[in-house]
Amino acid sequence: MTKGGPMHQPPQLTLRAILLSIALTVVLSAANAYLGLFAGLTVATAIPAAVVSMGVLRLLGRTSVLENNIVATGASAGSSIAAGTVFTMPALIILGHWTTFDYWWVLAIIGLGGLLGVLFSVPLRRTLIIDQNLQFPEGVATAELLRAGSDSSGGAKILGLAACIGAGFKLLMSALRFVPESFTLATYVGKRAIAYIGVNLSPALIGVGYIVGLNIGLVMVAGGLIAWWVFIPLYNTFFFGHDPALAAQLLPVDAETAAGLIWTKKVRYIGVGAMLIGGLWALWTLRGSLLSGIKSGLKVGSNTTSLASTERDLPMSAILIGVVLFVIPLFVLYYAVVGSIGIAATMAVIMVVAGFVFSSVSGYMAGLVGSSNNPVSGITISTILFASLVLLGFLGAGNPVGPVAAILIGAVTCSAAAVAGDNLQDLKAGRLLGATPWQQQVMLAIGAVSGAAIMAPVLNLLLKAYGIGTPAHAGVHALNAPQATLMAAVAKGIFGGGLPWDMITLGAVVGATVIILDQTLARTGGRWRAPVLAVAVGIYLPLEYTSPIFLGGLIAELADRWHAKRPSAGDPEILRRSGLLFASGLIAGEAIVGVLIAIPIVLTGNVNVLALPASLHFNQWLGLVGLGLITWQLYRAACAKTAAAVTTHAP
Repeated sequence: MTKGGPMHQPPQLTLRAILLSIALTVVLSAANAYLGLFAGLTVATAIPAAVVSMGVLRLLGRTSVLENNIVATGASAGSSIAAGTVFTMPALIILGHWTTFDYWWVLAIIGLGGLLGVLFSVPLRRTLIIDQNLQFPEGVATAELLRAGSDSSGGAKILGLAACIGAGFKLLMSALRFVPESFTLATYVGKRAIAYIGVNLSPALIGVGYIVGLNIGLVMVAGGLIAWWVFIPLYNTFFFGHDPALAAQLLPVDAETAAGLIWTKKVRYIGVGAMLIGGLWALWTLRGSLLSGIKSGLKVGSNTTSLASTERDLPMSAILIGVVLFVIPLFVLYYAVVGSIGIAATMAVIMVVAGFVFSSVSGYMAGLVGSSNNPVSGITISTILFASLVLLGFLGAGNPVGPVAAILIGAVTCSAAAVAGDNLQDLKAGRLLGATPWQQQVMLAIGAVSGAAIMAPVLNLLLKAYGIGTPAHAGVHALNAPQATLMAAVAKGIFGGGLPWDMITLGAVVGATVIILDQTLARTGGRWRAPVLAVAVGIYLPLEYTSPIFLGGLIAELADRWHAKRPSAGDPEILRRSGLLFASGLIAGEAIVGVLIAIPIVLTGNVNVLALPASLHFNQWLGLVGLGLITWQLYRAACAKTAAAVTTHAP
């Protein structure tokens, strides 16, 4: 297929493709929302959506690569909406502004932010995909998968098997209580030092680690080890009396509880400082490409009729009109919060400028490292910090409206940036396949609105079943919502104080040190890097979440080395895709069941409604063995010589 595309393209934006894409959006958005609240991470969903699409549309009759690409495009956009939502909107619960998620507010803020992200990605397509020709790894992988459509049945079997495994293990842990959800060991060493290890028994986290790879997994667990093996023991040994209120809480508790308290009250804010400095560093390093993207976008004309179908975007005039139309209702919403036309207008201006600027940054980072590694949270923190400082001058310190207003600006920006980065992956796949950009962009908008439409019900379900930050019921593990907690802490700290600035400052020093290390590694020209935002997230998350991510990354590295030493009969990239599909299935299966088991908990008000009798509750060692078997199966899937081998030799 030539760059200019064929003279007559097969149908792309068909009714059945739209309906299937919306259905996948609902499922994958809900799963990504759960994963984001649970682990602070979301994953790109274009690949599993493409696999499902090829299987379903083939059953309905003749299909084409471009029609399947449309399905994956819409589903991917809807899933990226989940990131924009769970990274920001739960902050309004944490701040006490909401007790439940208001449907129309969530739909308006997140939906309009997502639509702005779609519009912003139109000029960025030409800049980042055509002019700079960035890699966009998930986009390339999706295109390769769709081209290899003859292998779709094998891919669907791999995905389905892994989803059943992930779903079954999640059911055993969280619903039936057959085994605990985490494995932890902690003890005091000497008088006050604490030794701690923890592994969340989550197949989804193993899958996330496999997708992001060993480099990111290693850096994230390094951040966790710095927090839990260095800063927590140091604090409890040398600074125990620094905070009398915390010291009183630490005296009567065991080592594991003490470590958790120190991390919650003090050490995780080191991650805040590192993430702040990391977000600013990301902006500085991308300043040249960012300015280039803005200038190139402004030069794109609105007359596209003379272009080949593969180069035809939505008209620039429609983009500008759409931006104005979408900003007006956001201005009205902001006015409803602050009660001042001037302040609401300022918020709208900050939102539009930050939205386009950070959509450019997000798109650039997605092109370099992929959407799963895209530091959208760092981008959003920078937005909320800047917006908070500006609004502080208007509203004054101590004003309870200030943090809420800053979060609402950040929510729109985060949604726009998340959608723009993920959209560009889809547009990259479309360019490789010969798709028509404007049809993809329409599907992206449909997917974004569809994802936003289900966010409030899903979040309310999870809030009532598990709780966000605080357990909803005794005996249940609350969803951490780490990014939203961070956003709330930053916004509240600017207006009301109360942040441990000494820890945040220490985090900034750690972040600067990691940046120096990363730049040193970059100059060596080797494959290993130390992204500061990955270290920051590792410090901010519990160690039990980063350790399985590292393990998944290690499996990916071992599988790659296995293939390198033992060339197989097939294409190495296709063979590696088996592991990617298996990892994606683990994530999808666990996340979907996490949402489904919330339903009976909410309906009955009983967190143990599905639990087995206590005599059938086994200890954490059995759970660790079960996770080990799943990890081994992932390794075998990744090393399989054929797709059939994955399902034939499954346990």
